[in-house]
Amino acid sequence: MKPPQLARPAPSRFRRLWALAPGTVFLNHGSFGACPRPILKFQAELRAQMEAEPVQFLWRRYEERLEPARAELARFVGAQARDLAFVTNATTGVNAVVRSLKLRRGDELLTTNRDYNACRNVLVEAARRAGAKVVVARVPFPLRHAEDVLEAVLRAVTKRTRLAMIDHVTSDTGLVLPIARVIRALETRGVETLVDGAHAPGMVPLDLRKLRPAYYTGNLHKWVCAPKGAAFLWAREDRQDGLQPAVISHGNNRPRRGCSAFQDRFDWGGTFDPTAWLCVGEAIRWMGRLLPGGWPELRARNHALAVRARRILCDRLKVEPPCPDNLLGSLATVPLPGQYPDSREPGKIDAQQLRLHDKFGIEVPFVRIEQRRWFRVSAQIYNSPAEYEYLADALRML
Repeated sequence: MKPPQLARPAPSRFRRLWALAPGTVFLNHGSFGACPRPILKFQAELRAQMEAEPVQFLWRRYEERLEPARAELARFVGAQARDLAFVTNATTGVNAVVRSLKLRRGDELLTTNRDYNACRNVLVEAARRAGAKVVVARVPFPLRHAEDVLEAVLRAVTKRTRLAMIDHVTSDTGLVLPIARVIRALETRGVETLVDGAHAPGMVPLDLRKLRPAYYTGNLHKWVCAPKGAAFLWAREDRQDGLQPAVISHGNNRPRRGCSAFQDRFDWGGTFDPTAWLCVGEAIRWMGRLLPGGWPELRARNHALAVRARRILCDRLKVEPPCPDNLLGSLATVPLPGQYPDSREPGKIDAQQLRLHDKFGIEVPFVRIEQRRWFRVSAQIYNSPAEYEYLADALRML
């Protein structure tokens, strides 16, 4: 006898605006984002112009296209445009900052056990080359109080701490950390902060002039829904000298009128396709027009959907939520129920995650945290509560 089949859930009415595959229940916006059709069309038009007149597009008219996008981004994140540079992703931004540090033997780079592996690797390599040390603050998960984050980070600070890399929104656990409090507390101890804000732009409000870490890098292909390859690096004005991009090019000795030396170094790394950067302003404006209340309403809607999604999943799977609702943004990580066996199968992707996709068409990541298996759901405007109910039913049948 065949097992009962689940009816595919109805998506949000906004789903038609995205080019997501029909039939896929896409609950993993957090990994790579998803770009709306109108922004993809805008990018295609830019690419057509670039290929029609490459010299005109990439040389004569490059700045006049780039600066409006940067100005729109500056308004969106609460910054001065001269302190912003586009990069291809947040990991690239972390590389630029950490590899520009003049570390000495015995120096310490501080991070947490909730950091992103790729960015941790940047710290490890920089420390190895300099004879420095990576120190890891142990932030508990499940997490009951934001205060526990602050205490864990400050316990790990020593007189040798040169820089702290702290996530604004953690990747695997989906926690919105109390980043302003962490920055100010580290500042009183003479420690500068590099904020890995990979998930933050578009998920939580940003005002970099008030936040004022030493450095902040964030992705724009995730919650802003710009094309892949759009991210930014912000550096406080007193930390821009000596900050070099991963690729050193013409900007080191060819200043441009109206641009900061920081921008000169980062804006051109050699021939590439800059259209993702040039779409940033349009993506910010387009997403901001989806709801009457603009970006504040969109962020609030996605947060409310993430909270509701977690409640549905925890209730149906009979598991406990690992953190309070106020520590969520548009991501929620939920423990897999006890009947899921421990899995140590080799491979890039969890085997049961693959079966969930192949059998039910659900795209959702499985992760291992503190020797337990979890899954993480995202909430974007194209998602609906019915999709999380469908996921809960599928997990019980898998």
